[in-house]
Parts: sequence; structure tokens; C-alpha cells
Amino acid sequence: MTDAFSLPEPDVSAEHPVSEHWVWAGAHRPAIPRSFTDRMTQGWASHEIPSHQHPAVARFAARRAALCAALPGKTIVVPSGNYKVRSNDTDYSFRTANDFYYLTGCQDADVVLVITPDADATLYMAPRRDQRTHEFFTNSRYGELWVGPRRDLDEAALFFQIGTAPLDRLEKDLIELDPINVLVDRGIDLGVDALLPVNDDDRLVPLTLSDFRLVKDEYEIAQLQAAVDYSILGFEDVVRALPAARQRGERVIEGVFHLRARVEGNDVGYNTIAASGSNATILHWMTNNGDVRDGDLLLLDAGVEVNELYTADVTRTMPINGTFSPAQRRVYDIVLRAADASIAALKAGVPFSLSHETATRVLVEGLIELGILTDDVETIMRRDVQSYRRYTLHGTSHMLGLDVHDCTVSRDAHGSGELRAGYVMTVEPGLYFQPNDLTVPAEYRGIGVRIEDDVLITTDGCVNMSARLPRDPDEIEAWMAGLWAGGPSDLAR
Repeated sequence: MTDAFSLPEPDVSAEHPVSEHWVWAGAHRPAIPRSFTDRMTQGWASHEIPSHQHPAVARFAARRAALCAALPGKTIVVPSGNYKVRSNDTDYSFRTANDFYYLTGCQDADVVLVITPDADATLYMAPRRDQRTHEFFTNSRYGELWVGPRRDLDEAALFFQIGTAPLDRLEKDLIELDPINVLVDRGIDLGVDALLPVNDDDRLVPLTLSDFRLVKDEYEIAQLQAAVDYSILGFEDVVRALPAARQRGERVIEGVFHLRARVEGNDVGYNTIAASGSNATILHWMTNNGDVRDGDLLLLDAGVEVNELYTADVTRTMPINGTFSPAQRRVYDIVLRAADASIAALKAGVPFSLSHETATRVLVEGLIELGILTDDVETIMRRDVQSYRRYTLHGTSHMLGLDVHDCTVSRDAHGSGELRAGYVMTVEPGLYFQPNDLTVPAEYRGIGVRIEDDVLITTDGCVNMSARLPRDPDEIEAWMAGLWAGGPSDLAR
């Protein structure tokens, strides 16, 4: 395996003089005088290895043990992921892979977890780029002068209570394994994937932790509830900022919610959808550069991701001026009825598909009420007809957790799979009438409404974790008026 952190071979041409007096610092950079390098790498106090450990090492160790018990005889390889280039020599902010975090609690880039069949775990990682090497000031991606320190191998072993090994040893250790007994979490680190290629001879089996991550324990449920609660604060901030948004547009809404996400947690859990007016009819409108006009609706689909990486996913549709028009309210009421019916139908043991089927039937009834569809409900919902889909294309639910669309490849969760106590999922019906849709009465064109809540499945029903955020149109109007009367945001609290 090529060490991602090794220096390129020096160019000994006249343009790149290299000798005992010079140090090669990388492509497109001038060689550095060795005397300066020596000065920069000497005279520093040694690092003290911290003695504390991650507060949840037992939780992550138990998850690794349970995974090994479920996959006897297998070696499991799970990378954390790599930095992704944003432009030229600058990267996007790194966010570790969900499966890797679920098993380790580590959020560093370029680390690979290997678990042997006896549940012995090793983190393969690169050493620190501190003052012992010129990379600390010449390497802008990993050097500590540029990006700050990360744990060395000994420090990581103590903090995570997991054994560590140099990253440049990973290739040697992996190729010594019998490929048929290796499970790799693929698509995260292409370099790791290449070390154990899939072919007809070795029959390498891909790994997914989706089925293992579906049922949330008490800690995870608490993290998700915190993410929802912080998101509700973000929605309140947005309402307070709506007067300013009328001047600057949707970007104000996105920015205000993002501020709350960074104040309370790690980041937003996904790109915020701040869709005003007819932009709300675009299902994943994330450009957020449209106007915010009096008389239009705002569809805000946004969620805070907490420091432990669990995310909320909440949507509310609200009148920008604080009052629904009669046409807006008629559409909103249909979507709210669909959401309420779906939530009421959910409990452990029912099919996952029941959420969508229940909500869709109510939406179809509403489309008939509005005069948009004229056939009977059963005809409209027939598999070979589905005329309602012109106005509501997306599904009603998905799983939620470390990812906003969590465990999407699970065999147990989706389709006709049954819900289990401890699942956390969304309920998000919507109606979308495009501004140029001639099949829709003019008063409804350009209206998009979605209501999305995060619910915890229990043995005898479900808990709406986002119920504190107003849903009823009268309550929304009163909520907005109260926020506008209540003064500035509490972001500085």
C-alpha cells in the first residue's frame, strides 16, 4: 500500500536542486534549506501522552464484540475515510464514516479499523506530524503547524482502548489474510478497497453495519432527541430572522440555522433546504439563493448533527408573513392529516411500508377534495395507475441515526420489513404543485408543503420526538407571532 503521507521522489534537475544542503518539501514547492529545517525541528518540549480515555470505550467495545459474535470467523475491515478535495489544495471539512465511528468513537481521517475473529481490534493510523519532522510545517494537510495536533499511536491506544499499528503496515497485514474470511466496508476508502480486490477466486464479501445499527439504545435515543431539540431552536431562530430574510433571501435562513447547528453541535446533518415560494416544489432545493416574499410559504427541511454525529431531520412549512392564505391552509391541512394518520399507524411489528401507504391514501383523498384528481381512491392508488405521484413523488419515511438517511441498505428495515422497537424514523408526507402545472387550479400552483417529524418506534405505538415544534396551522401562526414579539434569538445564552 502506498503511504498517503510519504514525500514524492525528489527531482534532481537544475530546477529542483537536492543535496545534503536541501530538503524536498513536495511538488510545486521550492526545496528548503536543511539548516532551516534543522532549526525548525529542534528545541521543542516533548509531548506528554494524556492518560484519560474516551468516556464511552465500553460501549464501542461491546459493539465490536457483538459484531464479531454475529460474524464468526471473519476479519472485519472498516476505514474512517479520507479527506476530499474541495478546490486545488483545500479540502472539505472531514466527517468520519458512520460505521467506523459506531465501532470506535474516533473521528479522525485516514484511519483503518481491523477486527480479528476473536474481537481483537487494531487502529491502523499514521504518526503525528509534529516538530520531530519537517512535515509539521511543510505539509498543509497533516502538519500540526497548519491543522493542529492529532493523537499519535500511543495516545490513540490509550484514549480509545484499542490497539494501534502504523498505517504503512496495513497492506502487509491484510495480504496475509485469507480473502474469503475478510469483510470490508467498501466504498469509503478506495485505497483500502484496492488492497483486497473482489474477484471470482476470492469471493470477497462486502460488509454493511446497517442491520446492526437499526435498533437504537438509550444513549443513541438521547443523542437523537438532543439533535431534535437543538433543531427546534434553529427553527425558532429562522422565524425570528424572517424579516431580515425578506431583504437578503433564502441564504439568511440557511445561515441562521447553520449558526445554531455549530453553536449546539457538530454541524448540520445534511444540506439545509430553505425553499421559499415555488422553490418548495423542488424536492431537494439546496441552492438557497431565492427571494423570500411576503405571502409565500417557506419550506424548511433542516437538522442539527450533535457532536456524537447523530442527526435530526425535521421539516416545517410556514407562512412567511405569519398567516396562511386559504389556499395554502387547504393544502397544508391535507398534508397534516396524512402525517397524523401515518404516525398513528406506526408501532413495532407493522410493515415499514405501512407509513407510506397510510399517508398516501390520505393525500389521494385530499387531491380528490381539491378537484385535482377525479377517479376514486382505489383506482388512483392502483399500481398500474398511481396518478397521484405527479404531486407527491417521494417516500414517506426513512430511518434516522448517524446518517440522515440511515441504514439504507438494511435487509430488515425497508420494503416489507417489520418495524422493531428502538427504530427511529421520519414521517414526511408532502404535496407539491409546480408553478406551471396546468392540471392544478391556479390558486394552488407554486405551493409546496411538507411536514416531517422524527419518531421513535415502541412496542405499542411511537413517540413523536419533534412534536414540540408546532404542526397545527393555528399553532404555527401563534408560534410565529410569539417569536416576533419575544425579542432576539437566544444564541448567546
